[in-house]
Amino acid sequence: MAHLFEPFKIRDVSFRNRIAVSPMCQYSSTNGFANDWHLVHLASRAVGGAGLVLTEAAAVESRGRISPQDLGIWSDAHIEGLAKTVALIHNFGAVSGIQLAHAGRKASTAKPSKGGKVLNESQDGWRPLVSSSAIAFSKESPIPEALSFEGIQQIIQAFVEATKRSLQAGFKVVEIHAAHGYLLHQFLSPLVNHRQDDYGGNFENRTRLLREVVEEVRKVWPQTYPLLVRISATDWVDKGWDIEQSIALSDKLKSLGVDMIDSSSGGIIPGINIPTKLGYQTQFAERIRREANIYTGTVGLITSPEQADQLIRTEVADMVLLGRELLRNPYWPHLAAKQLGHEKLWPVQYDRAWL
Repeated sequence: MAHLFEPFKIRDVSFRNRIAVSPMCQYSSTNGFANDWHLVHLASRAVGGAGLVLTEAAAVESRGRISPQDLGIWSDAHIEGLAKTVALIHNFGAVSGIQLAHAGRKASTAKPSKGGKVLNESQDGWRPLVSSSAIAFSKESPIPEALSFEGIQQIIQAFVEATKRSLQAGFKVVEIHAAHGYLLHQFLSPLVNHRQDDYGGNFENRTRLLREVVEEVRKVWPQTYPLLVRISATDWVDKGWDIEQSIALSDKLKSLGVDMIDSSSGGIIPGINIPTKLGYQTQFAERIRREANIYTGTVGLITSPEQADQLIRTEVADMVLLGRELLRNPYWPHLAAKQLGHEKLWPVQYDRAWL
């Protein structure tokens, strides 16, 4: 029976445990560049004992940023700064991963500490925004342009080029962000995708863009390295994207070379009352794992070592992705190992922490 601190291998990449740093926007970049904050923030989680350290969402296009302060990988110039962080993550025993993303109609907003409102061009925002259909995210949001066929091909190529840069930077895991109401999710969900062409309407068409992104990314991403996809398993709205569609999608993605589904939820439209509680999203990872027969990662109010360990032992998921707990304490994995009775993980420099 697997447990939280049992090593885990996907393709040729080995993780020292089942704990991953969930992608968390830091709103600390200028023009998409990684800097000393990203280096310290991510490398410290590797020192802290995580098995996989994922960056925040890295925009594959400048217009695909959520905020002007988002990380980016739309230019070769972004590689050098990321490579420094990747090297430290690996030096400290973790595996480095990057989340590739495009915000679509949810782009051009202020960072949360500045209110998170939509920015216009005089406020360092940008236009046009793009989406599956010309439907605004909220009353305050601009109406995006529905991507043309040529625009869709440009998006696919942007993910491909970002993947190539990720490889050059030294990352060993790529995660494609198709959750939380961002562009690829905007194609998946019938609440937003009202297209009448080959990229809209039925399930096959709404999933086409994500499947084509995965196919093209897998061609340039080494076969020895894992490919992950983060999805929102449900929109939490009637007639929206749901768990049954997520299971069917996961089955298709597995056949295209995806190794693990990072299962989250929500984000497609504002004002939804999500029934949050401890582990409220783990049910989705469990069903996808069982019914699509694919590795899953689970997220969402996972707080204690016992809870995380139980999720692995009961085969709910294969990895546990932690966000806020690792913001509060980068050394959570070390403390969890001690609490669960496993061999100490502390670096020798921190040995006195066990006293």
